[in-house]
Amino acid sequence: MTELERPLDALNSSRNKRVILELKNNKQIIGTLKAFDVHINTVLTDAEEHENGQLKRKLGNVFIRGDTIILITSQ
Repeated sequence: MTELERPLDALNSSRNKRVILELKNNKQIIGTLKAFDVHINTVLTDAEEHENGQLKRKLGNVFIRGDTIILITSQ
């Protein structure tokens, strides 16, 4: 396992893994991280929207703008 030196290194280590994105609107998007860019715009597959800890709907493939994300964690 490589040492994480930059923020994008941490994100890159989560590629193809399940992640939880917490958004500014208090929703959570859970899915498999497929791609991201320097603005933290992200593409997830098999994504689901959760609100207050409950599954709200299945979304499939999604693109999330980086400026709406407040937290990204691996599941």
